[in-house]
Amino acid sequence: MDLFLKSIGDMLAQSGFAAFFQGDGWKNLIMIGIACVLMYLAIVKQYEPLLLLPIAFGMLLVNIPLGGIMDYPHMVFEPMQNGAGHFPELVVNTGSETFTIYQNLEEQVNGGLLYYLYQGVKLGIYPPLIFLGIGCMTDFGPLIANPKSFILGAAAQLGIFVTFLGALAISALNIPGLTFTPEQAASIAIIGGADGPTAIYTTGKLAPELLGPIAVAAYSYMALVPVIQPPIMKALTSKKERMVVMEQLRPVSKTEKIIFPIIVTLVVCCLVPSATPLIGMLMLGNLFKESGVVDRLVKTAQNELMNIVTIFLGVTVGATASAEKFLNPQTIAIIFLGLFAFCVGTAGGVLFGKLMYVFTKGKVNPLIGSAGVSAVPMAARVSQKVGAAEKPTNFLLMHAMGPNVAGVIGSGVAAGVLISIFG
Repeated sequence: MDLFLKSIGDMLAQSGFAAFFQGDGWKNLIMIGIACVLMYLAIVKQYEPLLLLPIAFGMLLVNIPLGGIMDYPHMVFEPMQNGAGHFPELVVNTGSETFTIYQNLEEQVNGGLLYYLYQGVKLGIYPPLIFLGIGCMTDFGPLIANPKSFILGAAAQLGIFVTFLGALAISALNIPGLTFTPEQAASIAIIGGADGPTAIYTTGKLAPELLGPIAVAAYSYMALVPVIQPPIMKALTSKKERMVVMEQLRPVSKTEKIIFPIIVTLVVCCLVPSATPLIGMLMLGNLFKESGVVDRLVKTAQNELMNIVTIFLGVTVGATASAEKFLNPQTIAIIFLGLFAFCVGTAGGVLFGKLMYVFTKGKVNPLIGSAGVSAVPMAARVSQKVGAAEKPTNFLLMHAMGPNVAGVIGSGVAAGVLISIFG
């Protein structure tokens, strides 16, 4: 009985439960609490559940002490003795000196499960595959019908560049724990594009050490689009502007829809080569969809491939949010800077929408400018909802989809610019 109790005691002492109460184990408990809150938001509030749920569970897994799910592979060296009890050795005489080399037994210890799956993030594989699926599900018709939407999509990227300068300004203050390298500032700023895969791709290239907090911030704000955007939209527009009824968009031919992804790929990728993985895969997916000749590929990209990559991406990104990397002043600064970037991006789109309202003599509803952030299609739905609140018969959804899909392209271009400068 004593031996049994001792075994049980030893097992508990070496368990993860005991590790919670040793050293910085309490930090892991905090992170598990944060993971549970995110899972609550995903399941109960249904805030971006497809990505927030796997991210939250990945965060939970990596903060279980001794779980080793993100451990790096490594070598273990053990001394090997011969039959006489001595270490086998090799004596090397160089003429002037004699070296004794002790031979060791090498044993390869494999890394954790998520370490290997994480290589798809680290090598920049998963985000472009997500863009492939998004391209297969995106209709660029509203953008083709109203090319002026490109302006609103570009204007909404204002938050990225303003926040980049803001992060550098904070760093210039030399506050301990709140300094960012230009690469880190660029990664934080991309949150303003409201595009999770783009934020992950950019951060993986420029500042992988910040991947956890940036990914959590990016997807949290994407999920909170219906909460964050309406107050900004109402504050920057008048009731008269919000009630503007826009003319119906012209029909777009199949030929235009097929040519569009080819032209965008050539122009954007030649202009900003660093954006090629994201924009190229986005346009490939859209070409699949619009060509009408590869239905099997479209269905695979939309469903099986998209779902598998989403699981791998979400869980492994969440697994980068370990306690030692997440619980620090930098993370708090990232959360606030990301919110600032998103708000400025929304404001930039609405303000340019107001300019278009003036130049077109009241034919453009400024509310569609808020959809220039690339949270597709949620941002467009918010534009529709805010407009319908003022005038129930006003249907802005298709007009807002133009800036919305332009924002996807815009955020990819912005990411490419930042990577080309700092990568």
